Amino acid sequence: MSERDWPIEGEFVVCSVTEVKDFAAFVALDEYEGRKGLIPIAEISRGWIKHIRDYIREGQKVVCKVLYVDETRGHIDLSLKDVNEHQRREKIQDWKNEQKAHKWISFASENSAVAVKMIEEAMYLAYSSLYAAFEDIAISCDATLAKFNLPGVAKDALAKVASDNVKILKVTVSAVLELMSNKPDGVIVIRRALRSAEPKVDGAEIELLYLGAPRYRIKVVAPDYKTAERALEKAAGAAIGVMERAEGTGKLVRRQK
Repeated sequence: MSERDWPIEGEFVVCSVTEVKDFAAFVALDEYEGRKGLIPIAEISRGWIKHIRDYIREGQKVVCKVLYVDETRGHIDLSLKDVNEHQRREKIQDWKNEQKAHKWISFASENSAVAVKMIEEAMYLAYSSLYAAFEDIAISCDATLAKFNLPGVAKDALAKVASDNVKILKVTVSAVLELMSNKPDGVIVIRRALRSAEPKVDGAEIELLYLGAPRYRIKVVAPDYKTAERALEKAAGAAIGVMERAEGTGKLVRRQK
């Protein structure tokens, strides 16, 4: 099920093949309940096709690209040949993730007595992907749940489901922070700079390791590289700012020589 009633041109969709004829294949769009589409034989494969069933068969699950949508006639043209292997694998994984998310919403509905439709509609107002919403709940629970206009019992149920089921992969980035001061109170300044290098960044864990003056390693663990890099830059910038205001120096070194 999708937040929209119809797919849009250029979108990749998961389909179940319902019928294969000599000139085309007919499919049901798994994410759009009741929607059916057609794959012309020219859109099955890039090469010459002698027997269409050598390329596609009834009951097969395929990923297609939407070429044309006519809502008034209920007609959807699709292409199988315009989807490469990487796009196919990525779409199938996204589809499987959304299937999981729908199941998790059913669990939350059962535990909170709040209707599935009400929960889905509230989540779709803030996210185009239900699975992405659950990932954000697992990473930053309160901030994410605040986006949903739902009763507290439903939010509590979603938090529990996300905690029990969503596995967030972590990435680690690190760099060396060089802090120096020639002032009499330089040690105090450096300590203050190090304290400032552990700011609060949602989803990121920041750790400082002493390597030997004047070097300190900043290690950041986060769900993705973008968050990790943002936290690293924020931590380093805070420490360097303290040093420079106290007439010292600070530098972030990405590689140790």
